[in-house]
Amino acid sequence: MAPHVTSTDPAKAPELEKNKPNLGGATAQDLRVPVKSSESSDDLSGLAKRDIIIFSDFDGTIFMQDTGHILFDAHGCGADRREELDEQIRMGVRSFRDVSEEMWGSLRVPFESGFEVMKQALEIDPDFLEFHNFCIKNNIPFNVISAGLKPILRRVLDEFLGKKQSKFIDIIANDAAISEDGLSWKPIWRHDTPLGHDKAASIQEYRTIASSESEDGSVPLIVFVGDGVSDLAAAREADVLFARRGLRLEEYCRESKIPHISFDTFKDIQREIVRIMKEDTKKTAGAGKPIHYNPRANFWRKAIKKKNVPRFVRNSTIEDKMRLWPDTFTVKNAPVVPQPPKQQQQEGESSDTPMANAPNGEA
Repeated sequence: MAPHVTSTDPAKAPELEKNKPNLGGATAQDLRVPVKSSESSDDLSGLAKRDIIIFSDFDGTIFMQDTGHILFDAHGCGADRREELDEQIRMGVRSFRDVSEEMWGSLRVPFESGFEVMKQALEIDPDFLEFHNFCIKNNIPFNVISAGLKPILRRVLDEFLGKKQSKFIDIIANDAAISEDGLSWKPIWRHDTPLGHDKAASIQEYRTIASSESEDGSVPLIVFVGDGVSDLAAAREADVLFARRGLRLEEYCRESKIPHISFDTFKDIQREIVRIMKEDTKKTAGAGKPIHYNPRANFWRKAIKKKNVPRFVRNSTIEDKMRLWPDTFTVKNAPVVPQPPKQQQQEGESSDTPMANAPNGEA
């Protein structure tokens, strides 16, 4: 029998499950806007038509747990070894791809048996199904974009949503070859990079296709939903970024002044998308660029080039540098970026931020 072709994001280390960070006197405002009782939270009819494309991480975002971690802990290297490997990624000792191959290679379980373990442990966002129906009703493409294995993610969605609903979701992830006896799990990487899947490149591909299909030349609104720092590679290509409240992506966005909208469940995202599209219709009539268009996407594409590293990167951990700039910061040849002198920023000097024009101007 041919091998079952089916990763998840092993780099999402346990710190993503930390309690909500203490933001103290942070001044960045929460961009969520309460919806008045008379305002529908699921109806985009009557608005000028602008294409919206949504990309969402899977582990820790749609589902609260990490599918790969569940498998590794129960039928692979075990929790202790997995944490050691996660630390190797964080310290820059090994690449995400290299560590992931060891984790998946440690599994000794048939695909269906492993899925039964995941099914018992996984918890879906309580409002995701309603949000999914909202996307279908309003013809909004919803795409899962993950460093995981596509066959696993599809099987999970089929189980929790039903195959009829699951088929509306496109999955952009790595494949894998899994032997029938479960003694061999081998990822088939989407890209030949230290990450295995360049999420930013995938979003760029979809944006180009959507723009070329637009009859009036309007630019689609790109939305990204995530929970971890590893999602920033894709988030830099988005016009609107949603970060799950209390996890590492939100914390990092606040620390680095990256515009974002915090969310607790997908109900918050649904409400915000309706608000944003109403605002966009009022100001642009759905033509040209969306009001929250991210002009810094080109900045980010340039930022991966050597000798052109954004200022705040100098203070990033090696883990963040490798995730966000894999072409520049590699395990084999990571450049030494000099630390800036500790002095106050001169008056009038602008700070480098990776995204601009976020809703309501959060910084």
